[in-house]
Amino acid sequence: MLTLLHIENIAVIEAADISFDRGFNVLTGETGAGKSIIIDAISAILGERAYREMIRTGADRAFVSAVFDGIPVLDWFSAYQIPYEDELLIQREVFLDGRNLCRVNGRGVTVGQLRALGRLLMTIHGQHDSQQLFDEQTHLGLLDAFAGDEALLTEYSAAWERVKACKADMDRLSMDESEKARRQEMLQYQIKELEKAGLRPGEDEALEQRQRLLMNGEKLSAAVNDAITSLNGDEDGQGASELLDEARSRLAAALRLDESLSGIHDRLQELSFSLADLTEELRDYRDRLGYSEEEIDEIGARLDLIHKLKRKYGSSCTEMLDFLNNAKTELDDIIFADEKLKQAETAYQKALDFAQAIALRLRTARKEAAARLEQRVCEELTELNMPKVQFVCAFSELPLGPEGMDGLRFLMSANLGEAVKPLAKVASGGELARIMLAMKHVMAANDQVSTMIFDEVDAGVSGRAAQKVAEKLRKVAEGRQVLCVTHLPQIAALAEHHLLIQKKERQGRTYTDVTALDRAGRIDELARLIGGAEITEITRKSAAEMLGGIHS
Repeated sequence: MLTLLHIENIAVIEAADISFDRGFNVLTGETGAGKSIIIDAISAILGERAYREMIRTGADRAFVSAVFDGIPVLDWFSAYQIPYEDELLIQREVFLDGRNLCRVNGRGVTVGQLRALGRLLMTIHGQHDSQQLFDEQTHLGLLDAFAGDEALLTEYSAAWERVKACKADMDRLSMDESEKARRQEMLQYQIKELEKAGLRPGEDEALEQRQRLLMNGEKLSAAVNDAITSLNGDEDGQGASELLDEARSRLAAALRLDESLSGIHDRLQELSFSLADLTEELRDYRDRLGYSEEEIDEIGARLDLIHKLKRKYGSSCTEMLDFLNNAKTELDDIIFADEKLKQAETAYQKALDFAQAIALRLRTARKEAAARLEQRVCEELTELNMPKVQFVCAFSELPLGPEGMDGLRFLMSANLGEAVKPLAKVASGGELARIMLAMKHVMAANDQVSTMIFDEVDAGVSGRAAQKVAEKLRKVAEGRQVLCVTHLPQIAALAEHHLLIQKKERQGRTYTDVTALDRAGRIDELARLIGGAEITEITRKSAAEMLGGIHS
């Protein structure tokens, strides 16, 4: 679970340390006090997008860190070679220039890697999740997530990719006769031109290197001759070799007087041999520098041809040879197109039949899962004060596609005797919030994430329905950690831990403070949520009754 969140310089929060506990945690406060900023900070820790605009005015960076405990050893840690023990520390800095620095247990990671870890740690559910239920394009994915048939979905995905590949082969081989003749003529011309050129891999680089060498031949020859003269000498003076031989000869005379000089004498002998070898290598190099104007002209003409071909077929001889091989393959496909098209059509039909068979299995699995989902959602909605609701997974048959052959819409009727209709046509804001909460609770059984955040998902809910939502959130928090931003006293009263977010002013600047409330503080905050700005003894008494003896 998330145990500690540290925030620096994010919007109106200069610095804050927030402790969270297991079970049901709520955050309340006036509108604009900074509750959403805390959710934004948690989102940043989970690898979601962070904006430089979130940095507090006057600061050059924002910083947020989070401590988790009780996290199981995940494959993510070994995949990125991150050390992990009992506690997990995530840190993220956002700079004004847009840079992001992310660390997990002290090791640097990318934002993408952090996002992959974040999805294993927590999920955030906001008001936009409810609105997403209006988007019928998401309904099939929600059912698949509930069904948990990952192996079958993976099998179908691979079969569909095979269908697409076979269809692409058919399209490539299917062309009318005039297009076929035009393309065949073009390929034959290109193949003839490239084969006539007789290109070799890396030939252009080798020729350019030889050309540079020849163009600088005189300078190279003069430099090498000077080096040979320095080693061997000329009629005007001694070279290094002769001077070295003289030094070795004189040392040989001294060696007869002191044998300890034998090591130096031997090294001089080795140097003499090395100088002789170097001299021979330089002579060989000088001899290879021999060239003619004819060779320079031939290299220039060859490079002109290669550069002309490069404008048409590739940036190097290697690329042009690849082009040649591909052209030969395509020409072969055209010449034998009828035969190959029949083969491609057979392969396509086989792939299509196979994918359709898996899609039918997937349909059967989905309909079985849909029956379970309908029952579970209706049970949850009954507990959320919607006892007459009908919730239906309405299937439609579609042509084979990326998700199979099924279309799906969630339909509902909130009142007895009314026909089921799309959610967008029948669900009020409060009803939609409860449907979303019911879905999340049902899905949570398959969700391995142990911390869930609900950001004002109680919008549009009041009265008895609010009490039911509160009870449901409390139930969701059994065995996991739930953080909930709310304006409803019914939800705040049922929480096990209550944090108050307050906006204050000091020295002309706005600050946000976070306070963990004791029972007396909770009574005052619940009274504010009940009665607004004016807290009376009556509202305070109502707040105390809502807390009852559970939190005493």
